Amino acid sequence: MGLLDGKVALIFGVANKNSIGWGIAQALHREGATIALSYAMERLERRVRPLGEAVDAEVIVQADVTNADEMDAVFEAMKEKYGKIDILVHSVAYAGRDELGGRFIDLSREGLLQAIDISAVSLIEMARRAEPLMVDGGSIMSLTYHASQKVVPNYNAMAIAKATLETITMYLASDLGEKKIRVNSISAGAIKTLSAGGIPGFRDLLKYAEATAPMKELVSQDDVGDLALFLASDLSRMITGEVIYCDAGYHIMGYTDPDALLEQVED
Repeated sequence: MGLLDGKVALIFGVANKNSIGWGIAQALHREGATIALSYAMERLERRVRPLGEAVDAEVIVQADVTNADEMDAVFEAMKEKYGKIDILVHSVAYAGRDELGGRFIDLSREGLLQAIDISAVSLIEMARRAEPLMVDGGSIMSLTYHASQKVVPNYNAMAIAKATLETITMYLASDLGEKKIRVNSISAGAIKTLSAGGIPGFRDLLKYAEATAPMKELVSQDDVGDLALFLASDLSRMITGEVIYCDAGYHIMGYTDPDALLEQVED
């Protein structure tokens, strides 16, 4: 008997087998959840559909999270097929290449607002549509990163988007708590994904994170997936409005020996 037997999970943002959302999908499926996937654009279908079929997903739908009609279609498909949603996963992030790298002060207004809209405001849009389908309460979760709290070179527009996402998490948790809908965010450590690959110097960031973290390891999709499993299950029934770190302890570190760290990174 699985922790999520009888539960229906809708996961936005799977792009390929390296996506954090895919790690979450596998963990939830392993414990009995029925999985549905939504991907961002037509060219991703050839990668996402086989993944969906691997977890027996019957709903695999394209949706641009800034397109109201496409978003409505996803939730209508869920209503028609299952009549409910128990788990909603927001694994969506985007910032234009010009908004990642360079000087923060040179961010364009248009690029910054686009990053916030796609990466953060979309959580409100999803939650609004999911609320009437979460008839027995439920769990909503999103993915954030420590750059929302501390400066990470080149993260720029995405850092602001993630900070916005974390604030949205608190306000949604406050709004939806009476309906027993929990809203949390996972702050995952650096993981090599399709979107992360667009950040200049990301390989060095991975090396630095591994050398700095108390556990001297990078986190994996599976690590994040297991935390998501906990948040999706009744084991987390009284946890809401939280940002929960899964980063091998990286975020707790302040001062580190710069010479020793440099040697590790160079190795």
